[in-house]
Amino acid sequence: MNASNGLDAAILGACSAAATHADDVDRIGRIPEEAVQALQAHKLMGLLVPAALDGPGYQMSQVASVCHALAQSCGSSAMIYAMHQIQVACIVAHGIESDWHRALLQQVCNEQLLLGSVTSEVGTGGNIHVSVCAVDAADGCARLEKKATTVSYGTRSDALLITARRNARAAGNDQVMVVAMRGDYTLEKTSGWDALGMRGTCSEGFRVSFAGTEHQVLPVPFSEIAGQTMLPVSHLLWASVWLGIATGAVNRARLYLRQQVRDRGNVSMLSHRLARAVGLLQLMQARLSQALRDYDPVFAAGARSLTLGFTADMNNLKTTVSELCLEAVQHAFMVCGINAYKNDSEFSLGRHMRDLMSAPIMINNDRMLESTGNLLLMQRPTLGVL
Repeated sequence: MNASNGLDAAILGACSAAATHADDVDRIGRIPEEAVQALQAHKLMGLLVPAALDGPGYQMSQVASVCHALAQSCGSSAMIYAMHQIQVACIVAHGIESDWHRALLQQVCNEQLLLGSVTSEVGTGGNIHVSVCAVDAADGCARLEKKATTVSYGTRSDALLITARRNARAAGNDQVMVVAMRGDYTLEKTSGWDALGMRGTCSEGFRVSFAGTEHQVLPVPFSEIAGQTMLPVSHLLWASVWLGIATGAVNRARLYLRQQVRDRGNVSMLSHRLARAVGLLQLMQARLSQALRDYDPVFAAGARSLTLGFTADMNNLKTTVSELCLEAVQHAFMVCGINAYKNDSEFSLGRHMRDLMSAPIMINNDRMLESTGNLLLMQRPTLGVL
């Protein structure tokens, strides 16, 4: 699937499956199995695997396009896909020199594996850069046990990327990341996921017990993985998902207004709301497209240190898009009125609104803005050029 039209056809197939079951997924709070199977059937799970490993070798911007399109059909399906690709990106950028992880990437392509992550932990206050649990390694074997507050789609994952202290003597921020295959770990459920939105991600809490080999530990510190790959890719792909959800909502508002014009023969007084919403979408799309253009060559070049300015830019992308998407949907909501408010309406926007309420708290915006402000204080002011 090297041609762009082949990718487009695959995206359409996955979106169709996601759209058909989106309301049921949201109502019941179940993993969108049909969408996941469609993504696998259309060979979309290994897009970032490089050609050197017989993968498609697509750019991050192309993966973002899948996230954006899928989110217009089902936010939960798109978020699961984005989270999976974040894990793949981490292995591509930081495990490519390891035979074990190279073989895993080939397996992702050949078997269309679904990868999840275990970065949250009881006792860390939501800080993924600190771990309580530690890897216990001896004679080539490795073990760990982690009490995770959330493991999105954990029961459906084929492998989990788990953060932990390097060993029992290491400081909390001296972390590594371990790739655990399904047969290497057990999950003991500790909390459920009856959430306001993103209900299909099934982000339940688990006690994760892993027993495998030392080869499964990624060969670089987690601090490098997080700073160089995990966080920027998360911001880019999450923003693509949120923008897709907002786009889907605004498209419903557009259809509603067209219906009103057709039925009543005059332009609605609420058309200015549609104009505002589309303007916000265009603003966010331009911002996201530029960020993806900036990051594509960075990812293609492999893991490397990012400038403070680039990191601050990625952080601001996340906070800006997460807030403006909600504003755009609010405009769409006002256009459709009671039809947006009702769950049984073809113009219902409840799911879109609820899913997007998760955006500002996925890495809390207040915490991120404080961190970004500190980064900006460390930079020398520059004169912008248009």
